[in-house]
Amino acid sequence: MTLPVAEAPKHETSHRSDARWGVVERIAASQHFKSSPRLCQFLSYVAECAIREAPEEATEQQIGIRVFGRPPGYNSSEDSIVRTHARLLRQKLEAYFAEEGMAEKIVVEMPKGHYLPVFVERAASAHTASKTSTDQSTQTVYIAEPDARISRFWNWKKAWILVPVIAVVGILAWHPWTRPTVAETPIDIFWRPFLTGEPPIVIFSNALFKGDSTNGLRYATPKAANETSTEPYVDTYTGIGELASVYNLTRLFDDRHASFILKRSLLVTWDEAQMRNLIFIGSVAENPSLRVLPGTTDFTMVAAPNYAGVVNHNPKPGEPAMYSRPEQPLTNDYAILALLPGMQSGKRILIFSGLTTFGTQAAVDYVCRPETASELLKRITGPKGEIRPFEAVLETTIGGGVPLQTHLVTIRVH
Repeated sequence: MTLPVAEAPKHETSHRSDARWGVVERIAASQHFKSSPRLCQFLSYVAECAIREAPEEATEQQIGIRVFGRPPGYNSSEDSIVRTHARLLRQKLEAYFAEEGMAEKIVVEMPKGHYLPVFVERAASAHTASKTSTDQSTQTVYIAEPDARISRFWNWKKAWILVPVIAVVGILAWHPWTRPTVAETPIDIFWRPFLTGEPPIVIFSNALFKGDSTNGLRYATPKAANETSTEPYVDTYTGIGELASVYNLTRLFDDRHASFILKRSLLVTWDEAQMRNLIFIGSVAENPSLRVLPGTTDFTMVAAPNYAGVVNHNPKPGEPAMYSRPEQPLTNDYAILALLPGMQSGKRILIFSGLTTFGTQAAVDYVCRPETASELLKRITGPKGEIRPFEAVLETTIGGGVPLQTHLVTIRVH
C-alpha cells in the first residue's frame, strides 16, 4: 500500500529506504488502518519527521496545517482536531502491535503529550538452552540431560494427568453458562453509528451577538458578520445546557472508548463536516451551522422577542399546531430531537435543539439514560432492527434552573 503522504517541506531525504518506514507502510496496509486514510496520513507525516529528525515540523500547529488543511496561524487551542486524532492514533497503534503486528521487530509508539513517534526495537525472545554452565571458582559445572527413558515416562505420566483436566476446562469454557455475555444497552444501540469509525463532529451553539457585556448583548442578524458596525461583534458565548450536554457526551464516549471532535458552530468547515457524522447541540437561533443544512420538516422552531415555540406542521388528531413554553416563570420547555440522513450516503445527523438551553440539555439527557433511550428505540427501530430516521418533540419540566423530568410528546418516523 502506498501511504497518503501529507504536504511537507521539500527535503532531499532517503526516509523511504529506512527500515522504520517499512514498518509504517505495513501499519497503513493493516486491517486496523486501511479504513482510516486520515490516520494513515497523520502517521506518515509524523513518522517521516521522526526519521528525518525534524521534530520542529511535528508540532500541533504544523500537523494541523499539513495534515488537516488548517490555515496557517489557526487557533489550535480552540480547534482540537490534532489532539483528537492523536488519541485515536495511539489506540490504533497499540491494537495493531497487540494483534496483526505481533511479529514486528520494531514497535511504533506515540508518547502522550507528544506527536513525534518513537521506534522501539522489541526485546529478543529468550532461548532456552538444553545445557547450562556456571563458573564457580574457576570450575565449570554442567547440568546433564535426564535419562531419555525417565524423561519419556514422566512426559506420558504428565499427559495422562493433564488430559482430563484440559477436557473439563474445555467443556466449562465451551458451555454458554460460563461465558460472560455483555448485552448491548439501549444507549449502545442508539449511539452505535456515532461510536464506530471516524470520530463524529459535535457542534455546539455559538451565536453571534452585538454589543458588549457592560451595555448588553443582543442577537446579530445572520448577515451581520459581513456588515460594518460601530458596535463590536461577540461570538464567544454558549449556554449552560450546551456545556452540560458536552460533558454528558464526553462521559458516554469515554466509557465506550470512543472520541469525537468538538467544534463551536462558527468554526465548522464544511469540507470536513460533509465526510462525518454530525451532532448538533443547540437551537437554530444559537447554532448558525444548522441554518446551512436541510433541517427538520415535521417540526421547526419559531422565535420572536417575547415568543418561542415548536411548529407542528402536520398535527395528528389531538395534537396542537404549536408547542409553546411559558415566558415567566420558565417552568417547562420543549426541544426537537431528530436523527436525519447525513450530507453523504451512510452518514447521519443528530440534532438536539431546545427552545432554551434547558430544553437542549434535556434532549441530550434523554438519549443518555437507559430507560428513556429504550422508550425511544421502541418507536424508531425497524423490522430488521435498523434505526430509522425520525423527528420528535420532547417536553421537560424545569426547577431550580435545571431540567427535571423529560418525556416524549410526539414523533414522526421516516
